[in-house]
Amino acid sequence: MSSSVDTDATSPRRRVTISDVAQAAGVSTSAVSKVLRSASGVSPQMRARVSEAIETLQYRPHAGARGMRGTSFTIGVMVTEFSSPFQPEIAEGISDELGDTNYQEIVVRGSTDPAQQRRSLEALFDRQVDGVIVIAPWTSQAWLEDLGRDIPTVVVARHGTSRNFDTVVSDDRRGAQLMVEHLVQNGHTRIAHTGQPSGGLRGQHVLSHTERQRGYEIAMREHGLEPELVVTNYTEQGGYDAAQLLLDQAAPPTAIFAGADIAALGVLRAADQRGLHVPGDVAVAGYDDILIAGIPRVGLTTINQSGRETGRASARLLLERIRGRTEPLRYVVAPVLRPRSTTSG
Repeated sequence: MSSSVDTDATSPRRRVTISDVAQAAGVSTSAVSKVLRSASGVSPQMRARVSEAIETLQYRPHAGARGMRGTSFTIGVMVTEFSSPFQPEIAEGISDELGDTNYQEIVVRGSTDPAQQRRSLEALFDRQVDGVIVIAPWTSQAWLEDLGRDIPTVVVARHGTSRNFDTVVSDDRRGAQLMVEHLVQNGHTRIAHTGQPSGGLRGQHVLSHTERQRGYEIAMREHGLEPELVVTNYTEQGGYDAAQLLLDQAAPPTAIFAGADIAALGVLRAADQRGLHVPGDVAVAGYDDILIAGIPRVGLTTINQSGRETGRASARLLLERIRGRTEPLRYVVAPVLRPRSTTSG
C-alpha cells in the first residue's frame, strides 16, 4: 500500500492526518473516523483496509480525540463565514442546547469553497467528533449523503430531501414573499433584490439564498411586477456594490430587498453616501433579523428566521442521531416579517 506521506529523513516529519489514512485506504475521511470510533455499519473489508493504512502510516489520533469507549463527547460545527452575523447566532443556539449535556462543540470555518469545506470537516474527523452540524454547505448532494452515511449529520440552510442526514431550514420562499407583499402594500412597484451565486446548486437541493430569490421572483410576478436581480454576495460590501449598480440607473428602484441583513447594511451605506432619505427616496429591507437590525437607529425591516432556534433544533436532531435514530427528519423554521423604519417612515 503506497502513501503520499513524506518519509525523507532529512526533512521534519509532518504528523500523519486522518486524510492521509483515507487516501491510502481509498475511502472517505468520515469512513476512517467511523472505523476509529468503532461505529456500526462498517464492513469487514473496509475495516481491514483502514486498519492496514493506519498501521502502515503509523497514524496516531490526537490524545484529546481518544474519547471513552469510542465516544469523544464533541460535536463538530462548520460555519461558512465567521463574518456572517447570522451564522454565529446559529452556533450560539447549538451551544445553548448542548449546555446541559456532556457534549462540547468545536467550530470551524469552511468558506464558500467546497474543497475548503471538505478540509474543514476533515479537521473535525481528525478529532473524532461524534457528529457534525454543517451550515450552508456549497457542495454536492452526493457528497453530503456520503457524509451522513458515515457520521451522524445535520445540514442547515440546505433545501431538498435527504436519505442519510437531517435538515434544518427556514421557509425562505415564503419569507421572501412576505417581504415583497409588505413592500407592495407600501406602494412600491420597482422592487430590486440582491442575491449571491447559487454555487452551481440547482433543482430542489439549493441553499437558502436561492430559495429566497425564487420566492421574490414568484411574488413579483404574482403582483404583475418585473423582477430585478443583482447578484453579488452576502456581505456588507456586496450589498453596497449591488446598491451602487441599482441606484446608478436612470430609473432606480424605489425599494431594495437585500437577501441578508448584512448586505442590507451595505445598501444603507450606499444610500447614505448619496444623500438619499430612507425610506422616502429608497426603502431598504433585509433577511435574518440579526441583532443590529433591531437597534432603533438602524431600524431595518427584515424577516426573522431565529438563528438561535435553528441552532437549538440542529443540536437536538444531532443528539437524536448520535443516540441511534436513522430516519431523516426535516425541521422548518417559520419566517416572520419584522417591519421597521427603513420601509415605513
